[in-house]
This record gives sequence, structure tokens and C-alpha cells, in this order.
Amino acid sequence: MRFDETDRLTNMSPSGRSPRVLYCTDTYPPQVNGVSVVTALSIAGLIKRGWECQVIAPTYPTAPRVGVRAPRSDGLFGIPSLAFPPYPDIRLAAPAYGRVEDIVRRFQPDLIHSATEFMIGRLGQIAAQRARVPSLSSYHTDFSRYTEAYGVPWLRQTVSRYIGRFHRRSARVYTPSEQARDDLAGIGVDRVEVWGCGVDTAAFSPAHRSQRVRAAYGVSETELLFVHVGRLAAEKGVDRILRGFARASALFPSGFMRLVIAGAGPEEESLRAGAPANVTFLGVLDRDTTLPSLYASSDAFLFSSLTETLGLVVLEAMASGLPVIATPAGGVAAHLRHGRNGLAFAPNDSDGMAGSIISLALDADLRRRLSEGARQTAEVLTWEAELDRLDASYRAVLAEAGQPGDWAAGQRSYADRVAFGD
Repeated sequence: MRFDETDRLTNMSPSGRSPRVLYCTDTYPPQVNGVSVVTALSIAGLIKRGWECQVIAPTYPTAPRVGVRAPRSDGLFGIPSLAFPPYPDIRLAAPAYGRVEDIVRRFQPDLIHSATEFMIGRLGQIAAQRARVPSLSSYHTDFSRYTEAYGVPWLRQTVSRYIGRFHRRSARVYTPSEQARDDLAGIGVDRVEVWGCGVDTAAFSPAHRSQRVRAAYGVSETELLFVHVGRLAAEKGVDRILRGFARASALFPSGFMRLVIAGAGPEEESLRAGAPANVTFLGVLDRDTTLPSLYASSDAFLFSSLTETLGLVVLEAMASGLPVIATPAGGVAAHLRHGRNGLAFAPNDSDGMAGSIISLALDADLRRRLSEGARQTAEVLTWEAELDRLDASYRAVLAEAGQPGDWAAGQRSYADRVAFGD
């Protein structure tokens, strides 16, 4: 990752300018996860809608050849970081408050958005308070439920209390599902807006289906191809997917079905060791050039996580026309409809997943109907509509705080300008 350290910031005038937002995040491209993807999409969309955006994120030692690309912004600034030993892809940022404060002083943001609850997100909150700038935050990840996946369930209440304190400092909290909003309400967080449940239905589409792609993975025209995309970490439950798929595929002739898994993480080695022969691990794929065709060239999507606030990959799979076999937990429950766009199974139930795989494998008409239903679900969840809402919400926060700035004089919202054909 390269950082723009130019001094042009010092010459920015507070009058007659566009609105400015500073994002403070502990994960950002080239790192690959749902939070980094949504944050990058948000920044790109806000820039299109007239915002000046800067980002403070961890430094990364090397940029991978594939993954997520950072959008072009008005500045990208790095905080020194170290790898988290149990999960080296996670970066632990230094408590470099002086650097954050200096960026805030020079950029003079109208809003500071903490996209994560860790070090850089917290430093952003402190800077916002001291600069008397509205502080916003995102609740993308249910870390309290992670404690169970990592064998420390006694820490759940401690984590929940921290998350509650963090988000109660925000003028507005953005979370992608009503289920996540209810979780926040349960720990005393109000001023929550459900936002971010969008998918790019052009980038992820059945139109990208390719027999050449299937052949590259050794899959024939008649073989059923199941796919899973996500981090290979304990909280994602990929071990349950492997058990369910193994039980289902054992009932069919060799060459009848295959599972491909895209992603990487600390569980990869153990998952590979326990996988049957008809499972292929692909590592991290480029979201722009490779991942869309993998989704579209598959026949169904398998998912087993219980900790999602959204489950972005589930929406990407649906947009690609894939029936989804998953547990309707957390944000996944907001979109999965049993018998309409996928098949649901109970939490931690590998046998239930196996039964769903078998049902789908035996019934081509069911696959077709669920495929059509999945695409229909995704078609109403466009990112452009979500980004219009984010733009309007940000401007409302500024108005509520009495900080519209000179840039707002005589301007209409982005949505109004579109409506009037400007």
C-alpha cells in the first residue's frame, strides 16, 4: 500500500468547499474482508457524490497480487502496524494518536467515521471529540459471538460492553441488518441506521457464467459445482461445510459434484487436511476479474457462519443466480428465504446441510426456481441506492450538528439533483 503524504492539505480552505469525511479503519484494501470491501465502496460512492474523503488505515508490509483495490481518494495515510500472531492477516495498529490528530488538523473534516472498533477506530473517536466534529461508526462484525468460536465464551459480556461503549459515542451508527440493529439496542446503543445491505448486480451476475471457467477447475458440464467464499477462520464454520458436503457427496457417484472454496485464513491448513478429494481450495481471488465468474459458473453457494451482520458473500452469490444453502442467523436471516432463494438448515447442523445439498442435487427444477429467486432478491439491493442514502444521512448529521458549512449554501442533496435531472 502506498500513502499520499503531500502537503497540499495545509492549503485547504474551510470556505466554499465540498463536505469532507475522514475514515478511520483497522482494515482496508488490499486486505480482503467484508469490512474492507464495504468501506472502499462507501468512499468511492461518496467521492462520486461530491465528498472529499481521506482514510487512516494500518500499513501493510506487502500488497498481494489479488484481492480488493482501494478507491482513489484525497489521501490515504498509514499507521504503523504489526501482524496479530494467531491471525497474521489482522494488523494491530500502533496507538499513534499524534499522527491522527495531525491529519485531522490539516484535513479539517466535517465528519469522522470510525469503520472499526479497534485502535484506529478508537483514535478517530478521540480526535473527533477533541476537534468537536461529529463522530460516526459502523457495526460490521459481531465480535461478541466470536468468543464462542474461539473457545472463550466467558469473555462475551466483556466484549459486548466494550462494543456498547464504543458505539454510544456516535452521532449515528451504521449496520447492515435489522438483526444487528436489534443486537445493538440490546446493549444500549440507539441512533442506529440500517444501511449497507447492497450488492453490485452488474459485477455479480449470471451473465458471467463460463464453461471455460468450470473446465479450469476440472468441472464437467454435467457435474454440480458448489462454492464457498470467505475467510477461513474459526467463526466462519467452514469445517461444518466440509462435513456436510462430504456426507452428501458420499451418496453419489464419483464425479457427480465438486466443492471449491475461495479465501484464506488461519484455519486453511487444517481445513485442507480434513477435506475430501472432491474439494478444491483456490486461495484469495481477485474480486474484479475472477470472483464474479466463479460465482456465476457454480450451481449453489454453501455458507455456515452464525456471526454475520450482513453476509456480503451471500448477496454476491444471490446476485450471481446461486441458490444459497445456509443457516438463517444474524444478517443472513434478513435475505435467506427457504424455498424461495435457498435452503435453510439449523445452526451447527452438518447433517441438515447435507440434506439440503442432496435435495438440490436431485431436483433440477428446484435449482432453477431457487436460482431465479436468488437473483430477484439481489436485484432490489443495489449499491447505488445505498450510497444515495449514505450521502443523505451524512448531510443530515451535519445539519443536526449545526455544521452545514459554506459548501451547503444553495446546494441540494445528491438525490434531489438526480430527481431534477441536473
